[in-house]
Amino acid sequence: METIIGRELQVVDATYACQFDGKGGCTPIDNEETATSEKPCWLHLDYQHPASIDWISTTAVLPQLVREPLSGASTRPRVNRLSEGMMLTLRGINLDSDSRPDQLVTVRIYLTDKLIVSTCHRKFYAIEAVMSDLYNHSGASCTAQWLVEMIDALTDQVIEFIEQLHDQIIDLEDALLEQLIPERGQLALIRKQLIVLRRYMAPQRDVFSRLAIERLAWITDEQRYRLQALADRLGRGLDDVDGSIARTAILADEITVLMADAMNRRTYTMSIMAMIFLPTTFLTGLFGVNLGGIPGNASPVAFATFCVLLLLLIAIVAWWLRRSRWL
Repeated sequence: METIIGRELQVVDATYACQFDGKGGCTPIDNEETATSEKPCWLHLDYQHPASIDWISTTAVLPQLVREPLSGASTRPRVNRLSEGMMLTLRGINLDSDSRPDQLVTVRIYLTDKLIVSTCHRKFYAIEAVMSDLYNHSGASCTAQWLVEMIDALTDQVIEFIEQLHDQIIDLEDALLEQLIPERGQLALIRKQLIVLRRYMAPQRDVFSRLAIERLAWITDEQRYRLQALADRLGRGLDDVDGSIARTAILADEITVLMADAMNRRTYTMSIMAMIFLPTTFLTGLFGVNLGGIPGNASPVAFATFCVLLLLLIAIVAWWLRRSRWL
């Protein structure tokens, strides 16, 4: 890549714009400073800001092939090798309090040994973590190290979210052991989040593995090893996701069985009650006809006697049902 001068990287509405100092910290980009592999520059832009999208579309420091992806066109995790640089699209957990975590955030990154350009509309917390380390002078000193630390922070957030879902599934399983059915939609939401993670994190693991084998001069063997370790860690997380999806299927079946059992118990109880009162209903209907010749119609104790007989009949039917093991 040709020499990059600081004045070419001045974007008025950039979210972050800094140059690494090579010691774990960063400084503002000076107009006359040159970006080098020892002191690369980093621009983090919101692709919906007018000045940022105009810079992406017109600057000479970006290859033509990365302009459209950086403008928000790509969403699925992928990596493309471009000469001595690469174009990445990664997905991260949405940690905003007013959003669901499964509404993943996308970041697009173009990087070489001298320049990092990342774009995102919503807050990407892995980027925030890397920037915080730079402010505290404990961050990356080169492009490859920045990439490893950003992927490390991103993977931490994904694994933490997977563990949260795992804990929620355990709580549901414990509740079902106590015959407690979860709220409507709770299991469906967990299952949807697991499926979304499986859909996007599987190709993202492949991206990490691809980065680990790319023979770019500015990525050291140690950094490749760390990238492969992160790919393996995310792979283990995906194994947990697959197991959790299977467990949610079992939970759904168990909930269906519990609800069917509850309905059957209610239906059975109502049937038993109907059987108990069926003879008494017949007798009360029979003695309720307004015709002459009803036994005891002239006796003052006939009604009380009839009630006692009905109670006795109920007791006999209940005894018979219990003896028949219907109760």
